[in-house]
Amino acid sequence: MTESALRMAERLLADPPEHPDASKGYLDLLGDRPAGDAGAIQALWASRLGSLFYDNAQTVMRRVLTAWHEPTEWLNLPVGGVALDVGSGPGNVTAALGRAVGPGGLALGVDVSEPMLARAVAAEAGPNVGFLRADAQDLPLSDESVDGVVSIAMLQLIPEPAQAVAEMVRVLRPGRRVAVMVPTAGPAAAALRYLPHAGAHSFGDDELADVFEGLGLTSVRANTVGTIQWVRGKKS
Repeated sequence: MTESALRMAERLLADPPEHPDASKGYLDLLGDRPAGDAGAIQALWASRLGSLFYDNAQTVMRRVLTAWHEPTEWLNLPVGGVALDVGSGPGNVTAALGRAVGPGGLALGVDVSEPMLARAVAAEAGPNVGFLRADAQDLPLSDESVDGVVSIAMLQLIPEPAQAVAEMVRVLRPGRRVAVMVPTAGPAAAALRYLPHAGAHSFGDDELADVFEGLGLTSVRANTVGTIQWVRGKKS
């Protein structure tokens, strides 16, 4: 993590560490602690074999699925603003957010996987693109501190997806936008609910849209193609 990105990121933290650890190229806010109530799925991703599968699957998924829906344009990010990528994976979307906010802004990627963060740092870190190791269900940022939030192919992997969405909305500034994508939504993905240990949450057609509206977001839109769903909204 460059010195400039680290300093900008520290100003956004709700509780900045006294001795920040950015020795691996990202700011590690978990250390040896597990990421909240990580559950069995995230415990699997933390294992050596699991992280290898997760990292490669996330890389392929994010690059392929964002090819037909680039979220940065819809977020309408201000030049010089702050953008957040929750479950940032290989960091390709985080870097796109960095280009959107420009040299005076900051794009932050959040993930729990240390191998994935190492890959993202090596490929995408820059003066205005940095990465945090933190829990999506307990984001370390201050209230209303970012100008746009995106999350791609992450919510289906965590125990409390609604809590993660609530955290995204909490850190979002009024008038700004959030967009999430899940690859396990709609009737075609419903069979996952009947498979033991399927490894991913399957969302109903309106489940995430209802969460967005329940959190007070406006202009909520859901677009489902096959099992892939994008949901977006604006904070009042």
